[in-house]
Amino acid sequence: MTDIGRSASVSGWQIFKIFLRLGLTAFGGPAAHLGFFHDEFVTRRKWLPSEAFGEVVALCQLLPGPASSQVGLTIGLLRGRYKGAFAAWLGFTLPSALLMTLFAFGLTHWPEVGSGGWVHGLKLFVVAVVAQAVWQMGRTLCPDLPRRVIALLVASALLWVGAAWMQLMLLALAGVAGVSLSLSSGKAVEPMTVGLQVRKPWLFAVLFACLLVFSLMPLAPGSLAWVGAELYKTGSLVFGGGHVVLPWLQEGFVETGRMTADTFLAGYGAAQAVPGPLFTFSAFLGGIEAGVPGAVIALLAVFLPGTLLVFAGLPLWRWVRKHPKARAALAGVNAGVVGLLLAALYDPVWTSAVQGSTDFAIALLLWLALAVLRWPVWGLAPVSAILGIILF
Repeated sequence: MTDIGRSASVSGWQIFKIFLRLGLTAFGGPAAHLGFFHDEFVTRRKWLPSEAFGEVVALCQLLPGPASSQVGLTIGLLRGRYKGAFAAWLGFTLPSALLMTLFAFGLTHWPEVGSGGWVHGLKLFVVAVVAQAVWQMGRTLCPDLPRRVIALLVASALLWVGAAWMQLMLLALAGVAGVSLSLSSGKAVEPMTVGLQVRKPWLFAVLFACLLVFSLMPLAPGSLAWVGAELYKTGSLVFGGGHVVLPWLQEGFVETGRMTADTFLAGYGAAQAVPGPLFTFSAFLGGIEAGVPGAVIALLAVFLPGTLLVFAGLPLWRWVRKHPKARAALAGVNAGVVGLLLAALYDPVWTSAVQGSTDFAIALLLWLALAVLRWPVWGLAPVSAILGIILF
């Protein structure tokens, strides 16, 4: 076994500069981000062996939160302790967070811009993006009939009763189904002793749980506390990748009437066009609600639970990987996540964007460009907006 926690430390400033460069150039979503990280830290800098990198990725995919950002801050933790973790997160997140905050500022001060054809083009682009995410996640997380059935049952139930409590209950039931059916989430591996420098991990778990309880309490809509609670709750419950923030956030911001579906989907579409983590969509939502303070609170709140769980989970990794029931429950939850995103693909994404045959044709062409022709997401977003201006 390898103790990668004993590697030579690196200054926080150096870690920040490396991750800032990645944050400025890492287009393409979580899978592409992991590729950038592997090339930078395993191949070029040799900060950790490939096996250790794979183990860190596996742990972060097991936990709720943005997996690629969690991998980045874990690498920062292993090389620079807590300062290194913060420097890695800040560098990787800052560019896209600033861009999304500026986008929110523009829509807030010039609301008439949000009614243009470019918004409709971005909404159709989001249809293609989410459809592709459902397809890819379905192939990966629902490889057999039982998991496909779980996903479809979850989607059907959510479309029937689309409340937040229903989402939580269905994911819990999906986890129970995973254990009952003894679903497999892959072969257990002998873990390396990663992250042994994390002291008292239970403190991070307790803080995570206390903040989650607070986020579920009724708060004044639109207040900074409410913004923080909504985003923390979302960051605590998101399994399966960045696109899964969509159903959780639309429940809090669109279904409650705080934001129109047009504004929400325009921001989500813009988030596809910027580098870095998709979770910086939170900065847009917070910025629309409460300006710059709201953007900062939203950004910190959505990333905080995943960070706390990484700090709490690193020392427990050995037990989790060897526990078959834990892996079976995770397999069930992941199948439920596919159903969650499938329901969101219909409502609000499809219902608010596709209003006729022309819209359907454009969405289909955008999906073709994304899924078959492999055009980059960040390039398709502005193309979609321009197409919307011309046609609508």
